[in-house]
Amino acid sequence: VQLQASGGGLVQAGGSLRLSCAASGRTYSSYAMGWFRQTPGKEREFVAGIVWSGANTVYAASVKGRFTISKDNAMNTVYLQMNRLKPEDTAVYFCAGRVGWPVSRGSLYDYWGQGTLVTVSS
Repeated sequence: VQLQASGGGLVQAGGSLRLSCAASGRTYSSYAMGWFRQTPGKEREFVAGIVWSGANTVYAASVKGRFTISKDNAMNTVYLQMNRLKPEDTAVYFCAGRVGWPVSRGSLYDYWGQGTLVTVSS
């Protein structure tokens, strides 16, 4: 499975961005997808996850109510809609895939895309 993340950029606080993660290769209906983020000197942080069908989602407390994860099965693409962005959301965002549930532990994911940088200015 190959994952390609895109959509990062510079935005002012309070603004919105939508990240995309396109999956290719062997994709299965039992896969879950997650979004993580990382800033220099900090551990990778779970942001949101979704099961392949899109029926179930999970969010980190820090983004719940502001971010929405969704999936376009026809396009094999997962999105992360980020609203009301804050400077503390600044990070490199990664998408990841695994079989099963979208857990928050990054080490349990088998596939990772390259990061996309999100910068939120105050």
